[in-house]
Amino acid sequence: MAVLRTSVVGSYPVPDWMERLKTEYCRGRMSRAQLLDVHETAIKAALRDQELAGIDIVSDGELRRDNDLDYLLARISGMEIPRTTKDFYFDYYDVRVGAPLPAPSASTSLGLADDFVFTSERTDRPVKFSFTGPFSLARHVRNDAYPDRRGLVLAIARQLGAEAHTLVARGATHLQIDEPFLAGYPDEVGLAVEAINVVTAGVSAEWGLHVCYGNRYARPSWEGHYDFLFPAVLEASVDHLVLEFARKGLDDLPIVAEQGWDRGVGLGVIDVKSRRVESPEQVAGRIRRALELFPAERLMVNPDCGLRHLPGPIARAKLHAMVAGARLVREELVGLPAAPAGLRPVPESGTDHGPPVTAAAVTSEKPRPSTEET
Repeated sequence: MAVLRTSVVGSYPVPDWMERLKTEYCRGRMSRAQLLDVHETAIKAALRDQELAGIDIVSDGELRRDNDLDYLLARISGMEIPRTTKDFYFDYYDVRVGAPLPAPSASTSLGLADDFVFTSERTDRPVKFSFTGPFSLARHVRNDAYPDRRGLVLAIARQLGAEAHTLVARGATHLQIDEPFLAGYPDEVGLAVEAINVVTAGVSAEWGLHVCYGNRYARPSWEGHYDFLFPAVLEASVDHLVLEFARKGLDDLPIVAEQGWDRGVGLGVIDVKSRRVESPEQVAGRIRRALELFPAERLMVNPDCGLRHLPGPIARAKLHAMVAGARLVREELVGLPAAPAGLRPVPESGTDHGPPVTAAAVTSEKPRPSTEET
């Protein structure tokens, strides 16, 4: 397995022309066929951007989705959406469930596997396919069918789990569950993890769980620290925690390590809420500091969150800087002389640069079983 693989979290900038056309469709002024062509054109361009930047694991940019909720909720049988027109494409539908959702069957499909196949056929790189998790989806649904929210969350999880099986059957190898609402409801992490395990059960893929503090219009919805995830998240059947660190600083890295997380970490090294483009040296410094706590084979390098709200040129520049920074550290790791084991303290979060990586950063931890065999 490659060391310090680079990836994206999911979403990609929506060009102005696409934003206007998607809004025209939501107002009933453009056909479904025309919208499909718009989506496919934008996805192919986003893939090319990622390839040119040197990203190892690419995504479709979630460019078919108006936002993080509607695309999925509108496809789940039993969800009631009385009004499907919008004034602006990024707005949310009002969604209600009035009766228990039907159990998924062999003929049940949310259409996500078709989206994956379109993307995978247009790149020679591994594709990460992400979707919003059941906990966050349920937060936006008026529940008139279940005695409590848990029933709704688990019903949605079963739908997503069935689709995950279909995705893998169609060739998907890298799947990611996004739970952007979880930071706002820290007391309900146990329920979210229970639902995540329903989604991933029996699905042989490399699974990521992305938890951030919100990214609506490039603004956080909540603030805090990742200690709220523990110890419940240790029971999650996923291979990576994909977390934001660039905006908040790296103070939470020791929390993740000290709480016993022994799997992969998707290391957020690019601040998607700032238009300032990081330098490769800044990115490399953040990676070096993470290597003081996690071995290189357990780190994946990615932005904090999706790139949707950044202008295209800035997003592309940030991805190029991220890849260049990862390459700097990867080159440093090759052929390092042996050195005594030991960890240096993590610097304060206000500094971007760390001292050069040492062999101890890679060798001081005991080997762990590979997370690839899931």
